[in-house]
Amino acid sequence: MPNNTPEPQAVCNPISRSAIFIVATIARGEGKADVVRSWCGDIAALVRAVGTRAPTANLSCVCGFSADAWDLLFGAPRPASLHPFREFGAGDRRAIATPGDILLHIRADHMDLCFELASQMLNKLGDAVTVVDEVHGFRYFDLRDMVGFVDGTENPTGKSAAQYTIIDDEDPDFAGGSYVIVQKYLHNLDAWNGLTVEQQERIIGREKLSDVELDESIKPSCSHSSLTTIEENGKEVKILRHNMAFGRPGAKEFGTYFIGYARTPAPIEQMLENMFVGRPPGNYDRLLDYSRAVTGGLFFVPSIDLLDELPDRNPNAGPSSVDDSQRDDTRTGTLSIGSLRGTSQDE
Repeated sequence: MPNNTPEPQAVCNPISRSAIFIVATIARGEGKADVVRSWCGDIAALVRAVGTRAPTANLSCVCGFSADAWDLLFGAPRPASLHPFREFGAGDRRAIATPGDILLHIRADHMDLCFELASQMLNKLGDAVTVVDEVHGFRYFDLRDMVGFVDGTENPTGKSAAQYTIIDDEDPDFAGGSYVIVQKYLHNLDAWNGLTVEQQERIIGREKLSDVELDESIKPSCSHSSLTTIEENGKEVKILRHNMAFGRPGAKEFGTYFIGYARTPAPIEQMLENMFVGRPPGNYDRLLDYSRAVTGGLFFVPSIDLLDELPDRNPNAGPSSVDDSQRDDTRTGTLSIGSLRGTSQDE
């Protein structure tokens, strides 16, 4: 990432022990949008104030906005690849879109800090928003998900993480920003645990204990790892996952909160298409026989610099940076990864 790129939000921070994910809608009515715009300028100060209570606990917050929220709050120009969440699949195997204007990804090594920051954030917003989904996540043993496998093994690290997640000169007005897709998955653990370990490993594509990827000669093409591996010009295109386990044993609720950051939504959307539709169609991710997505949203994460400027934005000024043909491309057709709007994942 060049030195002149605006400072990103805490997208590339290490995975913490605890997290709170909040998705909220903006109330329609006089002054509500003004409250949200003003709040954008308070986010960094709130994180600092709460974080001083435990300076070594790595408190951070990433804030993102949906396409509709961006238009309502800030107007044009809109980030080039920001659009409503794309749905994939059909019937019981479907990646659904659910309401959500604002995403808060709050994380720390202590849940009390996450809780306090979430409370302060929502107190500032008041009745300008309605929380439509809230998930309290936790690190499960050695970064495993609820089905017992290590999650995020192929995450990029170091400079590579920024390379795959932080926008550069392909959209200069929004450099330093990122895109994030979230989904809440619920697992049928009774059915899953009824499988043998070998059956589970073939569905995931990795050994359960060691996390070693299965040899290509025995790994099914419908395995989770096969369908979520995206290549362009012979090179893998990565995303940054910060998934967390969550659940309520008494209610028989066991889940994984998927949260994936990328420089453009295209690779994550391609992964979802592969999972829910199949590659080729019909060769879908067999993990979906035991897990279902109950939420879905796409958000743009502005840089810290832009976030501080957003309170002064006039939503009624300026031409749109996204034309109708670009909006149509987000809803139909096969996705192109690096070539989408001229964006290269390996710049």
